Amino acid sequence: MVDTLAHEDELQELFEATIARHDRLEPRDWMPEGYRRTLVRQIAQHAHSEIIGMQPEGNWIGRAPSLRRKAVLLAKVQDEAGHGLYLYSATETLGVSRDELTEMLIDGRQKYSSIFNYPTLSYADVGTIGWLVDGAAICNQVPLCRTSFGPYGRAMIRVCKEESFHQRQGFELLMTMMRGTEEQQAMVQESVDRFWWPALMMFGPPDADSPNTAQSMAWGIKTHTNDELRQKFVDMTVPQAARLGVTLPDPDLRWNPERGHHDFGQPDWQEFARVVKGHGPCNAQRVAHRRQAWEDGAWVREAATAYAAKQEESA
Repeated sequence: MVDTLAHEDELQELFEATIARHDRLEPRDWMPEGYRRTLVRQIAQHAHSEIIGMQPEGNWIGRAPSLRRKAVLLAKVQDEAGHGLYLYSATETLGVSRDELTEMLIDGRQKYSSIFNYPTLSYADVGTIGWLVDGAAICNQVPLCRTSFGPYGRAMIRVCKEESFHQRQGFELLMTMMRGTEEQQAMVQESVDRFWWPALMMFGPPDADSPNTAQSMAWGIKTHTNDELRQKFVDMTVPQAARLGVTLPDPDLRWNPERGHHDFGQPDWQEFARVVKGHGPCNAQRVAHRRQAWEDGAWVREAATAYAAKQEESA
């Protein structure tokens, strides 16, 4: 018993030294159970968000106004599917299967980003999601390229490159509409008005109310706090909004020369809590759609499993 405890202490010291050096943990390395659980929760939530996030934009593929716009949107939604697969694969290296992760999602035991529980009411939302939502994702995800868990960080390199392209696509679409008719311009402004506050909520609750930030920072899973990332996003977005000619719907938004950053108002955190708990505008619809897709695909998974077993027998 004493030898076992001594060995665990040595492993803990090795783990802490790796984190302190800003090196990476790999799947076969020893890690505390809490670290592993935190990674499973965070990476799975990220993967679920990519897959659920296909729904609000996929809704507009058939209604995009030109073949070019259809092709661009179809390619983006396809990218999101790939992101989900990369991230599910990274999570599987921690000893949890993709089936388990999906079942936890549709049973309500795991979450996805709150932003995807808002409806896409106009085609302008496709551009706004690209500009604001993917822009917020970039702020949140680029630091994850340097996260302490190797498979997660490596997956994020490609994800971030593609998300950056998505953000440019969204901005280009909105810029095109803002050069159009007054009706198109009004459509863009209305879309921005709806998505601005949910985009700020994407970074999670304020640091003082975040139950996981401090430990994730200590473990090197996160390298910036929620509020730091939110501030970076606001500072990045304000000049882009000016270039587009849209008004961000925040009366408290202004440059603070003393801080060297923009001051801005706070989202409705009670609304955020409601959405996270499953009571947002589209929570039930999003999960029901994912559940239906999972059930409809059961025969494919069963056939693939049977084929793999047959190949193994004949090998």
